[in-house]
Amino acid sequence: MRPLVIGAIDAQTRCKHYHGPTDVIAIKFKCCDAYYGCFFCHEEAAGHPPAKWGEADRIAKAVLCGGCGEELAIDAYLNSGYACPSCGTAFNPRCEAHYPLYFDFAGKERV
Repeated sequence: MRPLVIGAIDAQTRCKHYHGPTDVIAIKFKCCDAYYGCFFCHEEAAGHPPAKWGEADRIAKAVLCGGCGEELAIDAYLNSGYACPSCGTAFNPRCEAHYPLYFDFAGKERV
């Protein structure tokens, strides 16, 4: 069974803010241990400021593939080449511009 995604408007985790064909990941927010469709969904629903994932959290499963429901470790997501390593579903490469909203570490390279 897939985790609940707050703000999701479809079965592939798209939300009202991002709903293009490749907008198919949800992010688990460290502050509340819950998946949200995006930063704005968290902002609207959580009632508290977001906490970012840090360098030591790279192995945490915090990204949900909307294609297959696989929970990906942050490092696996950042190094996925914009596709789910489990099912091949394409991820939006423009999400990279939003990494600073979710992750508090320099660069996206695997260490």
